[in-house]
Amino acid sequence: MNPGYTADEMMSIAAARALADGSSCFVGIGLPSKAANLARRAHAPNLTLIYESGCLGAKPSRLPLSIGDGELADTADAVVSVPEVFNYWLQPGRIDVGFLGAAQLDKFGNINTTVIGSDYHDPKVRLPGAGGAPEIAASCGEVFIVLRQSPRAFVEKVDFVTSFGHGTGKGDREKLGLPGKGPTLVVTDLGLLRPDPGTAELTLTELHPGVELEQAVAATGWKLKVSEDLKTTPAPTEQELTLLRDLEKASA
Repeated sequence: MNPGYTADEMMSIAAARALADGSSCFVGIGLPSKAANLARRAHAPNLTLIYESGCLGAKPSRLPLSIGDGELADTADAVVSVPEVFNYWLQPGRIDVGFLGAAQLDKFGNINTTVIGSDYHDPKVRLPGAGGAPEIAASCGEVFIVLRQSPRAFVEKVDFVTSFGHGTGKGDREKLGLPGKGPTLVVTDLGLLRPDPGTAELTLTELHPGVELEQAVAATGWKLKVSEDLKTTPAPTEQELTLLRDLEKASA
C-alpha cells in the first residue's frame, strides 16, 4: 500500500521533529536546512536558525541555495561577520544544536566530507570539504546528522575524519577537550540512530513505518547494533506533509 509520502519526506519530517522550539540551531545547506526550516513552520516558530555566512535568526520563505543566498540576509534578525559567528556564538557553546550532513559516516558518528579513497592526495573523489562543520561538531551543545542510509555512506571507518564525532568510542571527546556532546541523533530515510550510552556506538532505535529491520542492516557498512526497545517512528501528519511540500514548491 502506498503510504502517501516518500522515504525522503519521512526523513525530513523526522529530522524536523527533533528540533525543539526556542532552541538555536547552526544549519548546513541541503537536508539539514530543509529539516530546520520545516521545524520552524511546523512546531518550532521560535527556533533560531544560524547560518555560517553570519545570518542570525534567518527566516527564509524558501530553501536557500547556499549559505550566501541573499534570502538569508534579507530575513535575518542580524547579519554579523563570519569570525563573530564562530568566535562569539559557536565556540563558546552558545548554540544548542548543529545540524549536519555527510558523505560518509562511521559507527561512532565521525563525518567525512573531504575525500573518498585512502589517498588524500590522489582520492577517488574530492568532496567540498570541511567549511565550518568541524567547529560545529566540536562546540555545539549536540549534533544531529541527516543523510540517506546506504553501505556507501554508512561505513565501518570513514576515509577521512572531517568532523569529529565520538572518535573510537566513549570518552574520546573528553580526552580532546571538546565541549559539545557530539552526535546524539542520526536521521536517515530508514530510521533513527542514537549513540549507545556506554560505548557511543550508533544504535538503531527507531524504524520508519514500513521499513523492515533487514533493510536497515543491509544498508549499513558495519554490524548494526539494534536497540532492545526498537520503536516505529510516527508517520507524517497531513499538516507536516503539506508544510514540507509547500516549502519545496516555493523553492522550485
